[in-house]
Amino acid sequence: MIDTVLHFRVVENKDWATILFVIAFATIALTKSAFENRFAEFAKLIYSDKYTNVYKDGSHLNSGFTIALFFVQLISFSFFIQISLANFGYGSKTDWILFIQIITFLIYFVFSKFLIEKIIATAFSIEEIIEQFNLQKVTFRTYIGIFLLPINIILFYYDAVSREFMLVLISILLISSVLTYLVSIKNYQNIIFSKLFYFILYLCALEIAPYYFMYYWFTKGIA
Repeated sequence: MIDTVLHFRVVENKDWATILFVIAFATIALTKSAFENRFAEFAKLIYSDKYTNVYKDGSHLNSGFTIALFFVQLISFSFFIQISLANFGYGSKTDWILFIQIITFLIYFVFSKFLIEKIIATAFSIEEIIEQFNLQKVTFRTYIGIFLLPINIILFYYDAVSREFMLVLISILLISSVLTYLVSIKNYQNIIFSKLFYFILYLCALEIAPYYFMYYWFTKGIA
C-alpha cells in the first residue's frame, strides 16, 4: 500500500507588484508624452549637461515633470530596498505590507528632510543655493531610479540572485549616488563657495548625519 503525503504549496502573490510596475511605466510614458522636449533632454543626462543647464531654476522642483518622475523614483527605490532586504534574509520580496512600510518611510524621510532644509536654508539665507542643489539631486536620483526600474523587475521575478551580485549592484548604486552628488556640488561651486561656512553646516546637519543615524540604527537593529 502506497502512503500519499500531501504538501502544502505556498503561492506567493505578486499581482500587487505587477500593478505597481505597470503604473510606474505608465507614469513615465505619460510624462514623456506631456513633456516631450524636456523628457528628451532628460534622457540624455548621462552624457549631456544641457538638461541641468536649462532646468536649473529651483522653481522646477515643484513642476509636474519632477513630481511625476519623483513618484516613479519612490517606487523604484522602494522595490530595490525590499529586494535587497529579502536577498539578505530580512524579509520577503513579495510581502506587500513590507513594501508599504518601506515606501511610507521613504516618503516621510524625504519630506521631513525637505521641510527641515527649507527652514535651515531660510535661517542661513541660502534658499537659492539649496533649491537649485536639491533640484539637481532629485534630477540625478530620478535618473538612477528610472534605470533601476527594469533591473528591479528582473530581480523581483527571478529567484536565483546571488548575494554577491546584490552587493555589486548596491556598490554601483552608492558610487553613482556619490558621483552625482559631487557633480551637483561642482555645478554650483561658485555659489556654494560664496557661502561655504553655511553650506558645510547644511551638509553636516542634513546630508551626512541622517544617513549615518539610519545606518547606525539599521546595523544595530539587525545585529
